[in-house]
Amino acid sequence: MKIKALVAVRSGSMRVKNKNIRPFAGSTLLEVKLAQLKRIDSLDGIIVNSNDPTMLNIAQNMGCETVLRDPYFASNTVSMSDVYKNMAENCDCDVIAYINATNPLLEDKTIVDAITSYKKMVAEGAFDSLNSAHLVKEFLFKDNLPINYDLRHQPRSQDLPDIAALNFAINIISREKMIECKNVVGYHPNIYLIDEVEATDIDNPIDFDFAEFVYRRKLISAGGGQHLTASV
Repeated sequence: MKIKALVAVRSGSMRVKNKNIRPFAGSTLLEVKLAQLKRIDSLDGIIVNSNDPTMLNIAQNMGCETVLRDPYFASNTVSMSDVYKNMAENCDCDVIAYINATNPLLEDKTIVDAITSYKKMVAEGAFDSLNSAHLVKEFLFKDNLPINYDLRHQPRSQDLPDIAALNFAINIISREKMIECKNVVGYHPNIYLIDEVEATDIDNPIDFDFAEFVYRRKLISAGGGQHLTASV
């Protein structure tokens, strides 16, 4: 079973301009993620799929495989289902670990454990994908009505039902299944819970600033002030 990480990055971010390659804690989100993945021995390779020559050049300089994405599959109008299918078709491996560069707080040990869990679940035949998620313990409304609690018997927030939100920090699925489903989520997904900090996904400038602050603090706490420069 050949497992490769797939990191999909593109130019044209609308909410955080050039977020994958703008300065982040002395590096960039893309370089931080690729440096992390190179530390994961259970991966058989790293593929960077992008329409952006600068991002592809960074990946090549870091020893990663690259795929130049057709402009159509990097537009703001194309269906993500079509994008997933196209990316999987351009991967040379049996299993794809789809890992976003925009989740910089995901821990190495979480990736290792997720890969181990995927191999075990495939051997047992219970699930066809592993998808990271975090619990949403908030009072949710739709159409002006609560959807996860009773207004007249309001629970404590920690007692709300366990509703999981996909965060796409790590998703593992066979290449064939990703093509068939046109998604990184299979027909029988194993929802792999991680905490809210690791789940942090950069969608807007506030997310970027928060993630950078926490990332720097974690480096200092781990005594890794020199680690980032050495890694990237």
